[in-house]
Amino acid sequence: MWGRVVMAVALAAVLGGCAESADGPGKSASGASPSARSEGARGTATASGGSIGAAGSSCELPVRFDIAKGWKAKPVDAEKELSKTSKGSDGDLNGALADALLRQGPVTTACEIDAKPAGHIGFLRVWTGKPGDADAGAVLRRFVTAEDNVSKEKYHSVKTGGGLSGVEVEYLYTSKLLEETKKETALAVSTPDGPVVLHLGGMDSEEHDAMRPAYELAKQTLMLG
Repeated sequence: MWGRVVMAVALAAVLGGCAESADGPGKSASGASPSARSEGARGTATASGGSIGAAGSSCELPVRFDIAKGWKAKPVDAEKELSKTSKGSDGDLNGALADALLRQGPVTTACEIDAKPAGHIGFLRVWTGKPGDADAGAVLRRFVTAEDNVSKEKYHSVKTGGGLSGVEVEYLYTSKLLEETKKETALAVSTPDGPVVLHLGGMDSEEHDAMRPAYELAKQTLMLG
């Protein structure tokens, strides 16, 4: 594997298309909290740009939550993309690459929320698993373990603003290709439809910190769909 920079470019090619807004300008799906705001470590307030997760929203998920204003969400059908790449002329190569990008531990990508329209470089990604994996902490540890070159993991229990109990982790990821280390954060909760993991990356630690209020907004508004 060429590293996560190359993988990110490949994922864009695999998935194709442009990100769509959560519910369009000035709209919010059922359960949205347009007035909700989140503050990160630097005290930067982030307003809600609508809710995703409910039926009819950009990404239909087992949970729903607010995304930051300006961020763009689009659904990812991991199983469909994996099936398409496995049937291509370079099926083995494309299939292996897609599998590495779309699966991580016990979960697969279900939604990407792009920060680029809001002026940042990174994503808040939503990963979902199959019913039966009820232990959010175990799911999160398997998720992090599947991401090579991580260190200084700090796990702790959390309660979302929507009343869900979960486990959160902050850790460092080191790119061997770029020889750089950056912050990452993830949160896992259990639902009747299976586990859900929210993951915030970023081009580097500075971008991660700048995007953290959007992640906190999602956590504050996270509830069952």
